[in-house]
Amino acid sequence: MILTSDFTHISSFSFYSAVCLVPLYLIYAFLGGKLKGPLVLGWIVVLWSLHGLNVLSTLIDMDENGPRFGFAPALSATAWLIFTCYALERHWFPQSRVRWGVACVGLLTVVLSVYFPGQTLKLNASAWLPLHWALGMASYGLFGAAVVHALILSHSEKLMRQAAQPSAGLPLLTLERLTYRFVISGFVLLTSTLLAGFLFGESLFGAGHAWRWDHKSVLSVLAWITFALLLLARYQHGWRGQKAIRVIYLGSGLLFLAYAGSHFVREVILNR
Repeated sequence: MILTSDFTHISSFSFYSAVCLVPLYLIYAFLGGKLKGPLVLGWIVVLWSLHGLNVLSTLIDMDENGPRFGFAPALSATAWLIFTCYALERHWFPQSRVRWGVACVGLLTVVLSVYFPGQTLKLNASAWLPLHWALGMASYGLFGAAVVHALILSHSEKLMRQAAQPSAGLPLLTLERLTYRFVISGFVLLTSTLLAGFLFGESLFGAGHAWRWDHKSVLSVLAWITFALLLLARYQHGWRGQKAIRVIYLGSGLLFLAYAGSHFVREVILNR
């Protein structure tokens, strides 16, 4: 197994913005609960803006190598979208306490994107391809937000069974509704992404890149089926609790393996 990182192709902005994001995320994770009013809002805006620019910088042609992308930038983009969901949720539910988990996910993915900036993109692609990617990354982010909330929901349910005070800061039913709203929204975007790839693959990716039943397609479809069955079971049979949470983990795990996991194996383990 070969583990290598590639610092030579990372842009200066990507590197220095990541260096700034690490302490900002750490401070927000451990001290964010003590920030009040405009200060906490300003901190969230700075984190959201800087992380978004960090993700964008990986797709901008800043040198002769062209734009780069891979499993770590994809995870970083997902973390940024999770943080976006959190920022919006916090506006409507200021008592939400998912701050620590969201900050840790953001911190970890930013560091990974520095070590593994990805590979140069060389596709004879359509101008619509960025929209296709945006839909895919948005579904990643929404399912990621669902996983974060499912983890907190599971922990809160355990505390409640032990007659302890739940730590989520939200009523369990509200937390559960938020989790499923993220799942439904992610499912809609995943459906759109898969349909676009199936119907317009060659138009999006260029000649010779039509839909193929490779590992990425198979895992993505399996994830879609998993979430479809979950939503159907919830609608018809009222699925909830640990059984439903485990299905959310399963579907999200399949989706993770479809892109980030497969690219991790290719870029890091196989080094190609």
